[in-house]
Amino acid sequence: MGFLDGLTGNASRVDGSAAAQEYGRLLAQDEPVQAAFQLIRDAVLFTDRRLIFIDKQGVTGRKISYHSVPYRSITHFSVETAGSFDLDAELTISLSGGQAIVKQFGRGVDVYEVQALLAGSLPR
Repeated sequence: MGFLDGLTGNASRVDGSAAAQEYGRLLAQDEPVQAAFQLIRDAVLFTDRRLIFIDKQGVTGRKISYHSVPYRSITHFSVETAGSFDLDAELTISLSGGQAIVKQFGRGVDVYEVQALLAGSLPR
């Protein structure tokens, strides 16, 4: 992850096995991490069952909020690619309760891969 990406809040790709080791307590038995993205303090995990958003709060980051979003709750998602002057791409996920989750991804992240992960994980 580039330092500038971290400062601007953009996510970068992380090895799935390293993420599984770090966040293993959040995972169910036999729930592999398919992909992971890291912000400076926060993370997003794609497993075979759900998305997990890890939000470290406060100055020290000791308070942590974990959000688990089953793929069946996702009603819509959109990906906006980075433009000529934009440094980031944007992922918007709409949930069945009407909420939306928006995450920024740096240029180093293949947003088409993120879209494919979501499309392949949603129930048919």
